[in-house]
Amino acid sequence: MSDELTTFIQSNPDARELKRAVAVQMWLNGYKHREIQQILSVSSGFISKWSQAYDLLGVAGLKLAHRGSTGYLDSDQKAAILVWIQTQNIWHLPSLQTYLEDEYQVVFQSKQSYYDLFSAAGLSWKKSQKCNPKTDPDQVKKKTAELSEWLETRRTSIESGSMVVFFQDECHLVWGDACGYAWGPRHERLAVPMTNQRERQTYFGAVNLATGQCLIQPSARGNGEQTVRYLQYLISQFPQQQIVLIWDGASYHRSKAVKAFLCEVNAGLAAADWKITLLQFAPNDPTQNPIEDIWLKGKSWVRRFHQRCKTFAAVKLLFELETHYQVFDFPKLHRLGKFSLVN
Repeated sequence: MSDELTTFIQSNPDARELKRAVAVQMWLNGYKHREIQQILSVSSGFISKWSQAYDLLGVAGLKLAHRGSTGYLDSDQKAAILVWIQTQNIWHLPSLQTYLEDEYQVVFQSKQSYYDLFSAAGLSWKKSQKCNPKTDPDQVKKKTAELSEWLETRRTSIESGSMVVFFQDECHLVWGDACGYAWGPRHERLAVPMTNQRERQTYFGAVNLATGQCLIQPSARGNGEQTVRYLQYLISQFPQQQIVLIWDGASYHRSKAVKAFLCEVNAGLAAADWKITLLQFAPNDPTQNPIEDIWLKGKSWVRRFHQRCKTFAAVKLLFELETHYQVFDFPKLHRLGKFSLVN
């Protein structure tokens, strides 16, 4: 009977049947209930139920009893299911399918019926986002207020153009960024030819608070020396203006090379007259920086034209066309205050 079970598992059955079979096989191989529960995300009752079914009926006992039939739920059952969904920490379609079948003997013919339950419970299908657990919302709020006040006291200089304020950051573009979602024929893979998906280019970039214009510069890597190189580039673009950069707390932003350069360009000047002033966002929250949205837009543009990304040079060209010297205007750009040049 064990060989029959192995053959059934290898036959690529329905996901629910497969979970039952694997749970039974693990139990037969000596795994404890708690180990199976952790690995398969099933209950102890689930393991017992299908182990008993297998003992009585063999593999036939693990198969869906009414594949393709329509399941029905009354209003009370549906309400109970919605509560169950809302109390879960992680949501997976197979878990909901198993729960409905075990508790209500319901198997929907269409997956859309399960999706409708998720939707009714207040869930939506979305891409997971990165977040830093060290982010302190109160600290972010405080720093935002401080930066807003600092800028407001210099509004005249900013809007006259004598002071240029930038949101600055670095970005790493890899060839693999060309891969993403796109329309294509059913049952056919969309392939993007690339010899090295990890081939990468670092960019330094900054977006102007008052004009929304973005200036980027390719760089060998992100370090103190390359940071100084980008600061020199900004000075070449604005030789007569004071320059203010608002950026994150990357270690190389505080490197010896950067400190030495600041001492050089600000030598003999009072703080109010510095050529370059550096301000920091609150730590551990990159969402504060508007240029992060521009990096994302640039990479989205690359993915949109993935069919043209047959070389990494093409990837870089598309990214640069969408970001360098382009003018942007979106809400986050004005979160520290709305500024514009006065003609």
